[in-house]
Amino acid sequence: MKIGILGSGLMGGALGRLWAACGHELTFAYARSTAKLERLARETGGTVGTVAQAVAGADAILLAVHWSRINDVLDQAGTLEGKAVLNCCVPLDDENRDLVVGMTTSGAEELARLRPTARWVSCFNTTPSESFAPVFARKGQGTPPQVLTCGDDAGAKEIAGRLIRDIGFEPLETGGLRNARFIEPFAMAT
Repeated sequence: MKIGILGSGLMGGALGRLWAACGHELTFAYARSTAKLERLARETGGTVGTVAQAVAGADAILLAVHWSRINDVLDQAGTLEGKAVLNCCVPLDDENRDLVVGMTTSGAEELARLRPTARWVSCFNTTPSESFAPVFARKGQGTPPQVLTCGDDAGAKEIAGRLIRDIGFEPLETGGLRNARFIEPFAMAT
């Protein structure tokens, strides 16, 4: 599968490395440092591109940027029409201390409002990046840990489920995007 990874921090870098180990083709885009993107591309056999390039050729997109960068990255991404987008962003303030939306909406719902033709799946936002490598190392041994997922598009949730299973987790279906308003606050407890 071709995956465009928008963001190269803890989540984008960790998931990208593991998906590359599973044989997926990666394009890394959007970072404060081009050197960081180039390093990830070298480590994974992936490529570096603009946000538009990463989106254009992707079967799936991982949105893994700080909430304060959402508008900028979406401006560069375009409409995302028909794209399956896995969102692991938690809508945190600049200090990473408090949620900036919640209870009557969620970050996932706001993203869907901003790009209504994308096929959104909220996942990995309650799963710390530090858990990915140990789970991947034990893949296939015992009961896999679960990743909470929610979304309104069954096909996009199927794609997300395959990528979640690839790295050793099992998706735990929690319903539509509306349920992200209850899941995202849980991320604060991890």
